[in-house]
Amino acid sequence: MNNKFFQFLGLTKKAGKLIEGYNQCEDALSHGRGTLIILSEESSTNTKDKFKRLGSKNNIPIIEGLPSGTLGKCLGREEINVLCVSDKKMSDKLLSLWNENDEEIKFRG
Repeated sequence: MNNKFFQFLGLTKKAGKLIEGYNQCEDALSHGRGTLIILSEESSTNTKDKFKRLGSKNNIPIIEGLPSGTLGKCLGREEINVLCVSDKKMSDKLLSLWNENDEEIKFRG
């Protein structure tokens, strides 16, 4: 996976701009504090649908399909399924790093 993406995700947490967990993310998004949603591949269908609706309603980008263990590892947890970033600049950087990785995979493929 994209090492820079996970390193920056860890920095986002240290900066206090990362919200972890279903309930906390739902609350943040409901109050307009979310700028990026990250969903693990192990998230339930209902969870994915709910956060996709919230993202679509509030025009918030979503990154999905990451293993929950990999997400958790870079954040000092065993695993995590739902994350939300609360800072626009950090969200933009994470999206840029994510898309950069996508382009690398397409180019190699």
